[in-house]
Amino acid sequence: MAPSPTGTPTFVLSRSTYNVEADGVENAYASTDDAVAAVRSGTPVVGALPFDDADPVALTHPTSLRRTDGPWRAFTSALPRVRVGEQIPSAEEHVARVRALVNSMRDGSVQKVVLARSLRLFADSPIDPMALLGTLVEKDVLGNGYAVDLSAAGAEHAGSYLVGSSPELLIRRHGRAVTCHPFAGTAARSDIPDEDAAIAARLAASAKDQAEHRFVVDEIRSALEPLCSDLDIPPEPQLSSTPQLWHLSTPITGTLRDAATTSLDLAIALHPTPAVAGVPRRAAMDAIKRIEGPRGFYAGAVGWADAVGDGEWMVAIRGLELAADGRSALATAGGGIVAQSDPDAELAETTAKFRTVLAAFGV
Repeated sequence: MAPSPTGTPTFVLSRSTYNVEADGVENAYASTDDAVAAVRSGTPVVGALPFDDADPVALTHPTSLRRTDGPWRAFTSALPRVRVGEQIPSAEEHVARVRALVNSMRDGSVQKVVLARSLRLFADSPIDPMALLGTLVEKDVLGNGYAVDLSAAGAEHAGSYLVGSSPELLIRRHGRAVTCHPFAGTAARSDIPDEDAAIAARLAASAKDQAEHRFVVDEIRSALEPLCSDLDIPPEPQLSSTPQLWHLSTPITGTLRDAATTSLDLAIALHPTPAVAGVPRRAAMDAIKRIEGPRGFYAGAVGWADAVGDGEWMVAIRGLELAADGRSALATAGGGIVAQSDPDAELAETTAKFRTVLAAFGV
């Protein structure tokens, strides 16, 4: 596959201390197995994993891969005006789905399901994916952002981009050091300082959110224990924030047992976590497929692995999938549903999560 004819990067991951940018495609991988084999042979790989591993991947060997200090910065054009053309499903239907799901949890077959809804956005003129990325990175206090050309996933995705600003680290590998930082448990922030502090305090004290977060941490512990020694997992979550939201989060570190385990191996072992799927994983994913239908790359993972297997993968949330013509996009947001969930509060949580993307357009 040739480099992008427009010169647009095929991959960007921006973090607070560094960014990685890739151009062109030397090879596109048909499966995660092929991509893992490439990394283990010394080939760098970038791209995106779908939510469901049965769906096509967008993983490539780029023509060039550059890492520079600081968040990603580039001269970009202004974003066009956008409008919300469709809610999928409607707000009322989402509330009804949450209520039905909560009622179904009484039999104990599933403890948590992350249920999402989408907004179809339409733009007055084509949206430049790099302009959107630049705005998202600029608006995020930590400089988080990602953009991935999804063409490698097949004809259906040709020319489309996954763009967003995720706060959630799925996994990082540097040598034998492993780090992840799961988020679960969320509350919308307030512009009033005293009210904002009270919201954070209520979230930290919420039994429902603490239980939801514990599901995530326990599953990650189970996934990492066979791969890592010296796992350090704090007993209680901490508060983390974005400009729009408070989260419960837990920083986790460990040491690889086998130095041959790559960052892509680790991402595949963890993904999808209960933060975007549920508990038990298979039952939750079956419920998501039945209720929502296919998710594509929403709640997947975006990241990179270099020639020695180091790399970083983020959970693909707080973003959208941009159509090839740039004139429409699908933004998706979800929330963890447990037996104690309030359907109206869950709708409000998804509304708050959409603010990350909508704010980039001034909506």
